[in-house]
Amino acid sequence: MAHADRITCPVLSTRVTTAEEAARHVTHGMSVGISGFTGAGHPKAVPGALADRIAVAHSRGEEFRIGLWSGASTAPEVDGRLAEVHGLHKRLPYNGDPTLRRLINTGEVDYVDAHLSHTAQQAWFGFYGPLDVAIVEVAAVLPNGLLVPGSSVGNNKAWLERAEKVVLEVNHWQPRDLEGFHDVYYGTALPPHRLPIQMTHPMQRIGDPYLRVDPAKVVAVVETNAPDRNSPLNPPDDASRDMAGFLVDFLRHEVAAGRIPPNLLPLQSGVGNVANAVMEGLLTAEFTGMTAFTEVIQDGLLDLLDAGKLDAVSATSFGLSEDGARRFLADPGHYKGRILLRSQEISNHPELVRRLGVIAVNGMIEADVYGNVNSTHVMGSAIMNGIGGSGDFARNAYLNFFVSPSTAKRGSISSVVPMVSHVDHTEHDVHVLVTERGLADLRGLSPTDRADRIIEHCAHPDYADRLRDYVDRAKAARPEARHTPHLLDEALGWHRAFLRDGHM
Repeated sequence: MAHADRITCPVLSTRVTTAEEAARHVTHGMSVGISGFTGAGHPKAVPGALADRIAVAHSRGEEFRIGLWSGASTAPEVDGRLAEVHGLHKRLPYNGDPTLRRLINTGEVDYVDAHLSHTAQQAWFGFYGPLDVAIVEVAAVLPNGLLVPGSSVGNNKAWLERAEKVVLEVNHWQPRDLEGFHDVYYGTALPPHRLPIQMTHPMQRIGDPYLRVDPAKVVAVVETNAPDRNSPLNPPDDASRDMAGFLVDFLRHEVAAGRIPPNLLPLQSGVGNVANAVMEGLLTAEFTGMTAFTEVIQDGLLDLLDAGKLDAVSATSFGLSEDGARRFLADPGHYKGRILLRSQEISNHPELVRRLGVIAVNGMIEADVYGNVNSTHVMGSAIMNGIGGSGDFARNAYLNFFVSPSTAKRGSISSVVPMVSHVDHTEHDVHVLVTERGLADLRGLSPTDRADRIIEHCAHPDYADRLRDYVDRAKAARPEARHTPHLLDEALGWHRAFLRDGHM
């Protein structure tokens, strides 16, 4: 790989080296900030070389584990490799790797599950301690030392600013035409010196097209040519299509009621097949002139752009399938001016989500009869992935939806339960629940009215009568406490039954 067209800074071009040499800058006990957001823009070579070093150290009986900070999930060659060699003692703020998940749930790796909008600012506050090394993938290094970001921005700005040492990976797979796709805001400040973020439209530029780095901190530059983790998406199943249909019909109702404009409000959708199915539902709907202010650009958003239904997308990362990545790479210029990638402290910023009036769609593991949502923990204790950005958007959205099939594990688990086993989104933050059974609009309802609506419209018939019986008996048990009635000795009984018998 000749780096003449990718690394044109005279100073940094002298620091080109191998991944193995770059990995030597990381030692036991360090905190390492890494690029990457849902499989896009993660470093492709240095983490593997670091994992090899850790494995050798462990074979000699030496301790070698690090803390790993990122934007969100990365890829098997990062989280998976480092977990396989038992090289992590802490991870934040999100994970998606099964090997790492197992080590978190067995207690080997401490996991800090944080709102994605909080991570950069909490690093700046000093809540996480010093950041020793940043390993950041970019598309190019310009003559003046500015960096052309790649397919994700995430927390890269914060890591480049906070780290004592910086390792850059320049990935030739990332299109050189990505220059101009980014807007990196450098106006953040610590309290009490913060100012309003002057942004009123998803595509408004408020920052720079480039990342900045102090050249004196850059200890190594490594060249790669490797793709992102472009994960295939399952085609929407009947349940996903049903949920998408309910949601799109509800948006039609809100337009007819005059509560949202005909081109909707800026859309946010979480990562996954159900969220992608919602975008497919919008593809065949009548809405045009739409915009998105979200975290990740999945295939569904690319489809809407290609169809002319969606005018523009502001996000922090791509999250495409292999087919979606091929489509984008074939003609990046086709999307320039319609896609803008920002730092996640801006893409997820509560101030901006509220000002823009975002319509948010996110997944959940379970909801209870009063509308509390668990989006992170299976049976109350085992982490799945993390809260991600759902809290950033749900609490501040103009309108939010939480979606899930009504059952899991072939019907042995109900997604609507008497009491959630873990709370990520309280009833106060949840507007609408959607399953393949129907949609429950919870806005303006008391807890018991919410229970009636959720059971009627969202619960599976195999569980609905038992849920009604629970609420009725809870009301009768304590006539003086009927605001949010619970039977405390039964509230988590369905979860206990599953753990004991394998069925709720």
